[in-house]
Order: sequence, then C-alpha cells, then structure tokens
Amino acid sequence: MGILSSMYTGITGLQAQGEALSIYGDNIANANTVGFKTSRPEFADVIAKSLKGLLGGNQIGRGTRLAAVTPIFSQGSIVQTESATDLAITGDGFFCLKGVDGTSFTRNGSMHFDKEGRLINADGYRVQGFRTDEDGKVTSKLGDISVDRTVIDAKRTHKVDLFMNLDLRADQALQFNAENPEMTSHYATGVTVYDSAGTAHVVTLFFNKVDNGKWVWRAMAKGEDVVDGKKDTLVEQANGTLTFDTDGKLMEQTVDKSEFNFSKGALPNQNITFHFGDDKSKGGTGIQVTQYGTGSEIYKALQDGYTAGTLAGLSFSDDGMLTAIYTNGQNINLAQAAIGKFENPEGLFKVGQNRYRESRLSGQPTLGAPQTGGRGSISSKTIESSTTDIANEFINLITAQRNFQANSRVISVADDMMHEVLNIKRQ
Repeated sequence: MGILSSMYTGITGLQAQGEALSIYGDNIANANTVGFKTSRPEFADVIAKSLKGLLGGNQIGRGTRLAAVTPIFSQGSIVQTESATDLAITGDGFFCLKGVDGTSFTRNGSMHFDKEGRLINADGYRVQGFRTDEDGKVTSKLGDISVDRTVIDAKRTHKVDLFMNLDLRADQALQFNAENPEMTSHYATGVTVYDSAGTAHVVTLFFNKVDNGKWVWRAMAKGEDVVDGKKDTLVEQANGTLTFDTDGKLMEQTVDKSEFNFSKGALPNQNITFHFGDDKSKGGTGIQVTQYGTGSEIYKALQDGYTAGTLAGLSFSDDGMLTAIYTNGQNINLAQAAIGKFENPEGLFKVGQNRYRESRLSGQPTLGAPQTGGRGSISSKTIESSTTDIANEFINLITAQRNFQANSRVISVADDMMHEVLNIKRQ
C-alpha cells in the first residue's frame, strides 16, 4: 500500500536529518578546537520502486539516506600565541604522531615538551621529525623530536678566516721587533680564539711588508696565557707569508708554524689555521685578503671555536627546523618536523583527540620536510583555529530542523490517511 510506504519514506527523512543535526552539532561543539576541520553530510536517494520493470521513468522514490560524511580540509585562521612550541601548518599536510595505537596524524599544533625533553601534544603523543647529525645537518632518520643537548661542550678553535686589506703603500724598511711589536709592524689586529677547555684567548696578528707584494704575518699570544710565558709579554705562536700579484690579489699563502701551547690544562700544540681566502695559485679569486693602495683594515674575522654553553631557548623556523639556542651564542639544529601528505585527505579515518589515521581511501602518507613536495610551511608561536563558521552552521542547523519537521509532517499525513481507510470499514 502506498500509504504505508510513504510512512517509511518519511522515516528515512527523519533518520537522515537527525544524523545531519548530529554532524552540524559536532561542528558547533568543536568551534574552539585547535586544527578542527568541519564535516558536511551528503545524502543519496534510496532505490526507487519501478512501475514498469526495466523501462525508464515511472519510478517512485523510497526516501533518502546519509551517503557520506565529508571533512572539509580548508585552511583555518592562523592565531598568534606566546609559546614557541605552538605550531601551525599553512598549506597541505599533517603533523605525524606516535603513540600507543601506532602512527596518527593531526593539524593540531598545540605542543609542549615533556620531562624527558620530547615534543608531545596535549594527549602525550610524540611528534615525529627528521633527526640531525652532530653537525646539525638533517638526516633521513625519522624519530621523536626531542631536546637531548641541554649542555654543549667547549670546542677549540681550528680555523680563523680573515677578511682584510693590507696597504700597498707601506714602507718595507720597517723591521719587526718581537719585544716591541706594536711599534715595529705595519698593521696589527686582534682575534679571539678558544683552547680545548673552552677558555677564550686574544691572539694579536702583526703584519709586516718585507718586499713588493710580500708580507709576513705573526700570531702572538699573551705571555700569561701560554706555557712558560711571562706576564706583560707577547709570545709568537704562528707565522707565515702572503704574496700578492700586481692587481693586489692574493697569489699565494704559506704557514711556517702554528703551535699554540695555552696554559691551565689546555691541550698542547693546538693547531690553528689562519685562512686568508682561496689564493689564485689554488684556483681561487684571491680577493678575501687584498693589497690595495688604501689603509690597512680588517673587515671581518670568523673562527669556529666556542666555550661550553647551556640551553637558553628554542625556536622553530618556517621549514620546521627546531633550533636550540645556547648561552655561548651557538645555534644548533636538533630536528626538522615531518609533514605527512595524503593523496585523498578526505578519506582519512577519525580516531578522536583531533587525530586521523591512514585508511584505504586516503592512501599511504608521504613524509617529508615542510615546503617540499607540495607540503605547507610551519609557523612558530601560532596555532590553526577551527574552520567552524558558527553562522553557517546555525543556518544548516535550522535547515535540517525544518526538513525534520517536514518529514514528520509526511508521517502525520500518512497516519491521517490510514485513519480514514479504517473509518471507511467501520461505516
């Protein structure tokens, strides 16, 4: 009987709209959930009754059903925070998490470090990233992002790079005297180096022009800083020569001696390479240290040593690199956050706690660094807000409510018609 089927048709409408109300209610409930992505219901009609077999047309619908719940992975608003471990992804991709139930993924970047120095989310799931080697270079090894270098050891100076000019006009007749180096050198400059214990020492370099285009340099340390040295004296620890061509470019450099014997328990015979750039004899440009007709001047001095330091702060860059900042001025890369990218993110399986897991529909994730392979960038001190639009969700809620009422009316009308049929029999 058509009256009875119309009741069942109305029931399918009630069920579908009731489930739609649940979906819209979930969106509204998560309006303040960090990284939450709204979902929308998608409906499909139920197989219709055909009045004429396989012939087209002449079919009566049997109602509706909820065919799919599709998450909308649009970009949420980026909100500024004060925590350096609050992270937001701008673009495609998910943070990779490890926990008791295996690997999962999230857009919620509200993170913090636990007592073991591991970066975790609010539910204790460990954030995954690519580890770095001792030199701070990113490797392909995937693991927990953690801070395991709260203290870094001192490093002795191995190399000093100098960027400078020596005056072509200097009088080569000046003779160097080690007892009075300041007055018997054409130019002098100081650089700070570190011994094996991390103690800083000021080494003074003296330059003397000995011939046209040829200079001798000497590195001297304070007497009280070296073994068997005397206070208020300078002791030569390294020397060499610099040769320039007629264009004022460095043609060749030599090192005749470089043995620093710092006192107070430092490693003896410390070799420090004083590098004046790539000279032309070795295929270089010869312009790091020059001999032009202007005053002698040092532009920059770089050295690779440092004293011991403790962790002073942490920061994330846009490429997801976690960098530790130490009290000795050193910045060391610890790890790079891994971003998982799916061919079909709408097919991910929700597991609660704002997490997703891989499914057959989503495909397997490809893990990589931010800003590579179509993955988004990472911003520190920010979080991605929920994509819930309250106004839009309330409109959807009202629409679903009216549809629910309309389907209820279908059942009510069918009931009235059934009542009329029963009254005909009584008459």
